[in-house]
Amino acid sequence: MELAWYIPVLIFSARIVDVSLGTVRMLFTLSGWRWVAAGLGFLEVVVWAMAVGGLIHFITHPVALLSYASGFATGTLTGMMIEEKLAVGIRLVRVINPDLSKDVSSDLRSHGYRVTRVEGTGQQGPVEIAFVVVKRKSLAQLLEETERLAPEAFVTVERAESASSMALTGSLGFRQRMRLALNGVRK
Repeated sequence: MELAWYIPVLIFSARIVDVSLGTVRMLFTLSGWRWVAAGLGFLEVVVWAMAVGGLIHFITHPVALLSYASGFATGTLTGMMIEEKLAVGIRLVRVINPDLSKDVSSDLRSHGYRVTRVEGTGQQGPVEIAFVVVKRKSLAQLLEETERLAPEAFVTVERAESASSMALTGSLGFRQRMRLALNGVRK
């Protein structure tokens, strides 16, 4: 059976779509979006079946197999780029600041972040430990701010399962932000 020029293109494209859908589906699964994940899973399997069907039909043609494998690799990269853009979920950021002349917790609070401060002891002595829960979309901004405030701080980021909406930066309403600002003025 002769392989038309568009068959490898279709196999390649289908693999990009189904692997990307799989990556995004896992993101939504881990974030607890069951119905979205289930819908994406349905679409993923339909597209995958078409890609596999094309490969099996033209299995004797090496170009079909290369298209399938290349589509998988490209789909993995594409899925990762989509996942980065969606930035679904929340993160727990832990900042361990060894320089007590800098009050990282207060500085982050002044920028609207909800921070819990704990006093700790590190290898060199006392440290400030700041915990911040943020939406994933706000993570890069928080990390930049932390780097600017305390470049010597040790920072870790973890995926958080859940948090109350009041704990999340960016979820403060106008009234809460005004109350926060006015509390600073009254002192």
